[in-house]
Amino acid sequence: MHGGNLQWAASIADCSPSAILDFSASINPLGPPQSAVSAIQDHLSTIRDYPDPEYRQVRSRLAQLHQVSPDWILPGNGSAELLTWAAWDLAALEATTLVTPAFGDYFRALNAFDAKVVRCPLAVELGEQGLSHLDPVFHRSGLLLNNPHNPTGQLFRRAAVLPLLERFELVVIDEAFMDFLPNELDSLVNEVQNYPNLVILRSLTKFYSLPGLRFGYAIAHPERLKAWQQRRDPWSVNTFAAAAAEACVQDTAFQKQTFDWLKSAQKQLFDGLSRISELSPLPSAVNYFLVKSNCSVSTLQQELLKRHQILIRDCLSFPELGDRYFRVAVRLPEENNLLLDALASVLH
Repeated sequence: MHGGNLQWAASIADCSPSAILDFSASINPLGPPQSAVSAIQDHLSTIRDYPDPEYRQVRSRLAQLHQVSPDWILPGNGSAELLTWAAWDLAALEATTLVTPAFGDYFRALNAFDAKVVRCPLAVELGEQGLSHLDPVFHRSGLLLNNPHNPTGQLFRRAAVLPLLERFELVVIDEAFMDFLPNELDSLVNEVQNYPNLVILRSLTKFYSLPGLRFGYAIAHPERLKAWQQRRDPWSVNTFAAAAAEACVQDTAFQKQTFDWLKSAQKQLFDGLSRISELSPLPSAVNYFLVKSNCSVSTLQQELLKRHQILIRDCLSFPELGDRYFRVAVRLPEENNLLLDALASVLH
């Protein structure tokens, strides 16, 4: 249950996967940046060598970015791999509180280690107020939270999250979309050195449009990261992913281009969705919108594919949302207009 399933969409639309206009995966439409492509090309000759098992170079670059020692950084094969090791630690506690609706991979990782999961429903339209009820159910409890929240796009303010570090024995925060916020004022990366019970997961997948490359990283206490390193397979990050990651995080021109695109394109898409009477988009801090629909989203999704070769993300995998919500990524202005025209034609 994930966005970006183009093979499935193409079978419905009766076309090539490359012909699908994909709004289901919340990926930056500007990327991947040329800096990443060039870095991969420059490292082609190193394919015959094993990667550095310590990943010293990319860890050093990420440490500079976040102003921590490299010992506090662990690269992974996407943040999904690191989520697995975080779930191992969470499963050692009596229970893990999970804010729902939640990304399906959280359940995959927690279930892999038979973790006891306590679901805490988020009032979809309340934003940070939705965290006020988060209290440990057991004495030794963990918390898994993503911020900004997927699929709602809500940003939990720093002041709302900080008290949770005192309540829970382990707090894992997935900040996969945090880099879409230019100043990242609500990130808790700078609190990791103050709280040994805090783990931050970050990803280059969304912002830098690199889902096929698989690169993420964790920021946490060195002792915890050493334990994770001992559990996992060696060389979990390939040479090209490490080189591209190092190049991406230094690419300030691409970062500025992304912020400039998102500011106007986000407003364009939200305003357009709001003008369609059958739809109610929720405000979002990032590059996607959760949209409430007056009609069946399953039917709407099928019609958009068959008639317009456009894929939206249904929310059937989120039991709290069901068939009356869908999620759409913010894409280029001309692509956003294609979506808006298609939605209007199908719904009217």
